[in-house]
Amino acid sequence: MYLRHCYRRKDGKRHSYWALVESYRTARGPRQRVVAYLGEMDERGRLGVRRCAQQRSQQQTSLFPSPEPEWVEVDLKRVRVERSRQFGGVWLGRELLCRLDLDRFFQEVLPDGREEIPWAVMAMVLVLGRLCEPSSELHLAERFYESSALADLLGVPADKVNEDRLYRALDALLPHKPALEKHLKEKLGELFELDYDLLLYDVTSTYFEGEAERNPLALRGYSRDHRPDCKQVNLALVVSRCGMPLGYQVFAGNRHDATTLEEMVEHVEGLYGRARRVWVMDRGMVSEDNVEFLRQGQRRYILGTAKNSLRKFEPELRAKDWKQVHDGLEVRLVPAPGGQEVFILCRSAERQAKEQAMHERFEQRIVEGLEKIAVSCQKRRQKPGIIERRVGRLLGRNTRAASLFEVRVEQDAAGYAQLRWSRSEGWREWARLSEGCYVLRSNVTDWTPEELWRAYIQLTEAEAAFRIHKTDLQLRPVWHQRQDRVEAHILVCFLAYVLWKALAATCRQVGLGDEPRQVFEALSEIAMVDVVLPTRNGTILRKRCVSKPTEHQAILLQHLGLALPSALKTAAV
Repeated sequence: MYLRHCYRRKDGKRHSYWALVESYRTARGPRQRVVAYLGEMDERGRLGVRRCAQQRSQQQTSLFPSPEPEWVEVDLKRVRVERSRQFGGVWLGRELLCRLDLDRFFQEVLPDGREEIPWAVMAMVLVLGRLCEPSSELHLAERFYESSALADLLGVPADKVNEDRLYRALDALLPHKPALEKHLKEKLGELFELDYDLLLYDVTSTYFEGEAERNPLALRGYSRDHRPDCKQVNLALVVSRCGMPLGYQVFAGNRHDATTLEEMVEHVEGLYGRARRVWVMDRGMVSEDNVEFLRQGQRRYILGTAKNSLRKFEPELRAKDWKQVHDGLEVRLVPAPGGQEVFILCRSAERQAKEQAMHERFEQRIVEGLEKIAVSCQKRRQKPGIIERRVGRLLGRNTRAASLFEVRVEQDAAGYAQLRWSRSEGWREWARLSEGCYVLRSNVTDWTPEELWRAYIQLTEAEAAFRIHKTDLQLRPVWHQRQDRVEAHILVCFLAYVLWKALAATCRQVGLGDEPRQVFEALSEIAMVDVVLPTRNGTILRKRCVSKPTEHQAILLQHLGLALPSALKTAAV
């Protein structure tokens, strides 16, 4: 229903009056009919009729702009602002989430049941909380949710979000991980025209606070976080050449990287099928068993190799016909016997300077340590065994240059220790020749050395993914103790990283560069406030308003194709 302004002429004069009109549907289309002629009315009368019409026909409430009066006298002295809260970050995260159709996906796999708050909504709370202010579920429930605009955007009151409900949402989300990976692969490929011909594979670890006795995967192993005192799990991740995540797996904390390869390759091929993709891995994944596994499946690969493999290529390192890829980098192709593989020798000027400086620094430390030990032998008599242990500790702390020195502990006539040492010029010559060099191996024989090197160097995207997981999204440390909760925690971090990379890809598409962190931080400064408007008649109006973006923020929003809502609806008190 709505009010219509009508006019009629009587006695040569033009009169105006109001009519209450109702819209209804017929077989021939929508029609209108007059419910009542109301005559001439002032503003107060029109508002009264409008409220009555809304109570009578709830289906047509939207025909009226707002239940609030169109004008009212406000007491300016009592106008105030309340409840300032974060808006820009959670709003941007929700826009990204909807752009990836994750809201629809959650609703499909987590349908409404008897629960008071849908699990699909709670899943969005978890992901947006991890993206905007990563912390524990307790912090999300008690602090961040109320201090942000999530309640306004998702329609869930703050008192309905608690730690227990968030934990149960983790449990509900975890079983849908395979379907989620497939959905993301298709949607990301559609939005950003991703190329899946190159798969980058790497492994990292994340440690636990606590004993994690209820998690059989939590074990001690090689810690990339430099926390060997803590139990950990290993996280294997596959990303595209631009760093877009495709899938991940969680392994026991004591698993060697090389033992995870077969499971991860079969997992990814089970999700996306087998195609002529190129797998790129660093030297930690390389073993003869893994190379044989890749060959048997006719999979193509580019692998890093151990540093000691350079010894086999000493004549090629001395050759002069290296090809320059760019300033400071040279490559040389060495075909393997049989023609099934090629080796790519790479020499980096920057890496050479770094390794040379390291060798010189460790050499200087060893020299100073040996001189100190020699002086102590001259000052007082010492047993050879004690000196040998001191020398061993010194060389063990400086292994980079330990092979340069030939150290002998001798006995004098009285049976006390004397130290003799010299340098091996052969080792120094080899060090100068091999500094800055490394070897790649591949069965992709139809690519140039430059193409193979550029594909391998894309592994930095996988390393960057782990770095963002651990810093911006605070994957570590893990406080959960149960295995399923740990895996669900990693899944939420993975989804938040997908939103992060979606923002990065969008920024590249619209010409904002490759700094999603700066864009996100700038838009996160946008706030939402409640403007309280006390009126002269005692009614208090509340307008929920979004702060006006700065010029810089407006430019970012324009490039991203996003429009901020000016206000959200609130009820009068």
